[in-house]
Amino acid sequence: MIIVERQTIPVIGMMCAVCVAHVEKKLNSLKGVSSCAVSLPSRTALVEYDPKVISLPDMKEALLGIGYDLVIEQDRDIVAIERQGYLDLRRKVIVSWFLALCCMAISMNVIHFDNLLTANVLMMVISIVNLSCCGWQFYRNAWKQLMHGSANMDSLVAMSTCVSFLFSVFNTFWGEAFWGSRGIECHTYYDASVMIITFVLTGRLLEERAKNGTASAIRALMGLQPKTARVLQMGELSEVPLATIQEEDVLEVRAGEKVPVDGVITEGTTYIDESMISGEPTPVEKVVGSKVLAGTMVKQGTFRFEAQQVGEGTVLAGIIKMVQQAQGSKAPVQHTVDKIALVFVPTVMVIAVLTLVMWLILGGEAMLPRAILSAVSVLVIACPCAMGLATPTALMVGIGKAAQQNILIKDATALEQLRKVDAMVIDKTGTLTIPNENVDFTHADELTLDERKTLKPYAREAMEDLQKQGVEVYMMSGDKDEAARYWAEQAGIGHYQSKVMPQDKEDLVRRLQGEGKQVAMVGDGINDSQALAAADVSIAMGHGTDVAMDVAQVTLMGTDLRRIPDAIRLSRRTVKMIYENLFWAFIYNLVTIPLAAGLPVAFGYDIQITPMWASALMALSSVSVVLNSLRLQFFH
Repeated sequence: MIIVERQTIPVIGMMCAVCVAHVEKKLNSLKGVSSCAVSLPSRTALVEYDPKVISLPDMKEALLGIGYDLVIEQDRDIVAIERQGYLDLRRKVIVSWFLALCCMAISMNVIHFDNLLTANVLMMVISIVNLSCCGWQFYRNAWKQLMHGSANMDSLVAMSTCVSFLFSVFNTFWGEAFWGSRGIECHTYYDASVMIITFVLTGRLLEERAKNGTASAIRALMGLQPKTARVLQMGELSEVPLATIQEEDVLEVRAGEKVPVDGVITEGTTYIDESMISGEPTPVEKVVGSKVLAGTMVKQGTFRFEAQQVGEGTVLAGIIKMVQQAQGSKAPVQHTVDKIALVFVPTVMVIAVLTLVMWLILGGEAMLPRAILSAVSVLVIACPCAMGLATPTALMVGIGKAAQQNILIKDATALEQLRKVDAMVIDKTGTLTIPNENVDFTHADELTLDERKTLKPYAREAMEDLQKQGVEVYMMSGDKDEAARYWAEQAGIGHYQSKVMPQDKEDLVRRLQGEGKQVAMVGDGINDSQALAAADVSIAMGHGTDVAMDVAQVTLMGTDLRRIPDAIRLSRRTVKMIYENLFWAFIYNLVTIPLAAGLPVAFGYDIQITPMWASALMALSSVSVVLNSLRLQFFH
């Protein structure tokens, strides 16, 4: 029997979409790995594998061979690693800008030297310091890629800066003799090589700062858990780190504190705000025997409880894991982008060589300086980063935004499919209606339909909202026709079926799909699992059975059905954002690469994008994609 384990693992060393494609291709090629989705913004790999065939150390070794790393050791704190990486990058940016301004001051004659050779040698020294101290990782990564017959964004930066630097060194010492005899004025381009490194590093720093915003939902969820807990040991209370809590430990929590782990109250009564988990705003009364959940806030009273689920076993940890895996999954459109990314860098290198050759063919030896500058500009301005960030950043923000609204989306495919939904099958009992916490059931036979149950708050508003969005709603009920008609009318639903069995729900889903509709199924019980599995998008209520929630692609925490139309609306906005990002990323490359190559000259316009400005535009394109995705955080 094949055992499939699913884990989200941090990856170190990825810088662009090409890196993502290489990591994903390598992991997918390993025996025992059934699937792998790599996310650039979160720097993670979502891997499904058979632990009997391949282990995490095996995957780590395979990635180390192509210049990347997996963080699988328990003692390596990925948050600390990322924080240190950010601080190192910030220091490099500061140093690089200082060196760049010094080089620019000499180049622009702000700092004047009577001897041109002295000025050039000083700029050469500044460039060497900048390239070796601030840009060494580009050359290291480019070399690793070259050794494995591949290339990425670092390869483009390394090539462009090396060419401009070496050409400048040649002109510093031998340029006058070589070019002067041909009547050609020679220049050095040390400032270009330094500014390329500076702008690329600055772009990555801004990118990292912006991407921190895409992970805000996860950080907010993680922040729900306290760092310590008060445990009863040998009859005395002591405060201990949360990681040391074990099942069956007895803990005490007081008003104003957060519940540290999941458990059952053994002593005392309290009121707890569970809105961060269930979405319900009213504090819930808890007595002896009541279940309490990690991350919820105690509003009133002191109580003791026995820990039952700790660490990764808590409901909150499960929610965090689900959101992380969803943010790391890939939308179908991303697979096309990844295929383009694999050939992008080699294609750019070919275009750069063609640019050099065409300038020499058209202008001869006199055009060699401009030919080199144009080729360097092509290498610098091409940006696979923007393409790689276009889809995953929007997904991270969209799925995170959904989690903040108590809508848990399991994967990117579900988020993308939600926008297409135009028919929805919804279970009645437990989904639309709930038993009526105010009725005496002693004489249940004498109760009217309205007295037996009550419609969930906002259920009618939710159904009306769905229909305004163009979604046809079909209610399914096991009750007799009179009861089903009554509740359909109460909820404002025009289509309904009564006396249905589980198979009938699946049959309706199949029939609607046969009519060409994109069908969502909403349910909360075991009898809904068939239909949930058959639907294009399956939605379960968070208070329902584990079977329904396991099958469902979307889980609504709490009872507010308005989250269903909200989820569809958010899906449409997120997918729209993805296509906006991809459009601008592709347009950027389609427009700027020909400009950098000097194509306007063929039409009589002598426009030249220098390597320095090329690097600035490249950095701006990546940052703009991330910032555009962050606009989703303000979507209501």
